[in-house]
Amino acid sequence: IPAEELRVGDRFIVRPGEAIPTDGIIRKGRGSINEASITGESVPVQKGEGDPVFAGTLNETGALEIEATREFADNTVSRIIHMVEEAQEEKGRSQRLIDQFGRRYSPAVLGAGLLIAVLPPALGASWSDWIIRATVFVVSAAPCALVISVPITIVAAIGTASRRGVLIKGGIYVEQLAQTRAVCFDKTGTLTRGRPQVTDILPMNGMDENTLLSLAASAELRSEHPLARAVVQRARLDGLSPTEPDAFEAIPGAGLSADIDGRRLYVVRPDYLQQLRQSLPDAAATTIHRLQSEGKTVVAVAEPGRLLGLLAIRDEVRPNAAEALARLHRIGLKKLIMLTGDNAGTAQAIARELGLDEVHAELRPEDKAKKVQELRQRYGNVAMVGDGINDAPALAAATVGIAMGAAGTDVALETADVALMADNLGKLPEVFLMSRKARRIIRQNLGLSVAVISVLVVGALTGTLSLPLAVLGHELSEFAVIGNGLRMVRG
Repeated sequence: IPAEELRVGDRFIVRPGEAIPTDGIIRKGRGSINEASITGESVPVQKGEGDPVFAGTLNETGALEIEATREFADNTVSRIIHMVEEAQEEKGRSQRLIDQFGRRYSPAVLGAGLLIAVLPPALGASWSDWIIRATVFVVSAAPCALVISVPITIVAAIGTASRRGVLIKGGIYVEQLAQTRAVCFDKTGTLTRGRPQVTDILPMNGMDENTLLSLAASAELRSEHPLARAVVQRARLDGLSPTEPDAFEAIPGAGLSADIDGRRLYVVRPDYLQQLRQSLPDAAATTIHRLQSEGKTVVAVAEPGRLLGLLAIRDEVRPNAAEALARLHRIGLKKLIMLTGDNAGTAQAIARELGLDEVHAELRPEDKAKKVQELRQRYGNVAMVGDGINDAPALAAATVGIAMGAAGTDVALETADVALMADNLGKLPEVFLMSRKARRIIRQNLGLSVAVISVLVVGALTGTLSLPLAVLGHELSEFAVIGNGLRMVRG
């Protein structure tokens, strides 16, 4: 039946490789669930009876019988869409308020000019004198320089940013970036590459690194798990050629076993060794604790009665992430905050490495959006940097949403107000510096425009300013603000 017809309490079967149609609870079976669409994390989660599952996630292994806990219109994906629409509508209202102010100025000037032309003569003054003054007043108060001063700067800033690989979707976001004092970051795919990699190879009991890696890669060769792919990829990068296992068996929630050249091999979580009746040496336990404190996933490679070694795997941070974040601190960003669906241990390890100020882990999409709203109440303007569909509500809720362009999903790019098309965090400090320069130039232009208009209006009302001089002053002020605004072309 269509997913829209599912009702709370209905039970349905999800086979390996199928997407879960709505939120529910597993009633029968165990499986490896890829929740990247919701949490953003690339490593699948092992789930069994009684565990919750969410719409839009993928069942990679195992047949599951699931009881629906939410109807289609109220499931996780539907709520993400609803939150994005609400946040974008709120931004639209703010933009309309700015537009309404601009539409009221010119009619007010024309109304004031009409009163200047009519009221004094009605009280006995010279008609010709006050009609000339009214004409000079309308020319002097015309908002041309005032109106041009902002868009000329904004257009130049947006054009310069686009040439440098940053797409800014509107002038209001240039101004809001300049006022931002806190930036939130998603972890996976934003601060990190989004692809697990083998970081440490620790052979034991007479093994060497290449032999240990070759055996582990051979055992993992038939597995589709992201961690297995990371092991196989590292072996091939090191010039090794994994061999096909003679037999292969997945161990749900723990790892796998395989027969390699007649020997039984286990590639499993370290705590699973107890079920194999193998003790973990104290030195190995200490090493595992250290690696896990660094945010790494540790895999034990063993054969019956013998631990061959450990592999540590982690989603590595982007090469320029630490430098980019340090520069954001230097240019005056007060708070750099991580919002992630990953576990707290991994999140804290990455945060320490990158010098982040706050960490909020194990967040679902709606939790990220709520946290952004809380941070806006605390810090004012808050930017959010993310790349996945799970980041879309937070991107929309932020004052300015920034998407990682090359790696970002279509939903994130559509929702965000700024896109880093080069997929390079090093562009972030440039964006903030450019927006601040644009704001300074806009203030200069507004100040110059208001000063010129004020002088011309006073001259018009006192009769000391002729019409040609009013026109000349008006046009010169336009050239001045245009020239000043075009400084943004240089960045």
